[in-house]
Amino acid sequence: MQLEFPFLRAPAEPSLPPSAAEGLPVQIVLVRRARRYIVRVQHDGAVRVTVPRGGSRAEALRFLEKHRAWVEQERLRVGEARSPGRWSDGETILLRGELARLSIAIDGDFRTVAYGDRTITMPVASDVASSIQADLRALVREEIVPRLHELAALHGLRVARVVVRGQRSRWASCSNSGTIALNYRTAQMPLAVRDYILVHELMHLKHQNHSLRFWRLVEHACPGFREAERWLKTDGRALF
Repeated sequence: MQLEFPFLRAPAEPSLPPSAAEGLPVQIVLVRRARRYIVRVQHDGAVRVTVPRGGSRAEALRFLEKHRAWVEQERLRVGEARSPGRWSDGETILLRGELARLSIAIDGDFRTVAYGDRTITMPVASDVASSIQADLRALVREEIVPRLHELAALHGLRVARVVVRGQRSRWASCSNSGTIALNYRTAQMPLAVRDYILVHELMHLKHQNHSLRFWRLVEHACPGFREAERWLKTDGRALF
């Protein structure tokens, strides 16, 4: 199962013919399991509209137009996040739920990037954003994977395998085979929110659904899960 970002759903069906709505790069996708229209701004600024069974292209475009102000604002935010200036000296990034200021220095052919208790040394030609992402992945392996196994043991569970990914549409997932995938952005979250995500996926080892039984297990293991959900919905978009 997967824990999703607000407004996002995993692709499941073939696309309808491409569309350009008033200059926006739009992809309209039919998803038969969808219950409603969903609009998503992807990391490259492209717009994706999910159409439910029985929906139409015309209605999808009307839905997009209705939410155009949000789409334009989100595309602007995505563009700013991808801008090289976003990673200049003095900028801030979330680390374990706290804002950490980037300190970037160049010495000869090498650049040093420090934030919080993390320090990265790279060739000057290397991309700063990619290097930070790689460091966050390493942090997940150093701190969060051991925490996952600790929580699993606490609840009498066993995780078959753990992988670290950079999914754009989910914080984590749990497969039928017991493999748990963690988004590197979990390294940026407050510890309580991170633990909720770990518990959420661990409970999927017992129930591969979001049934009442599943949520009862989550609440028993993580009584503050509703606060964590609220943080993800309100602050999750600020993650790198």
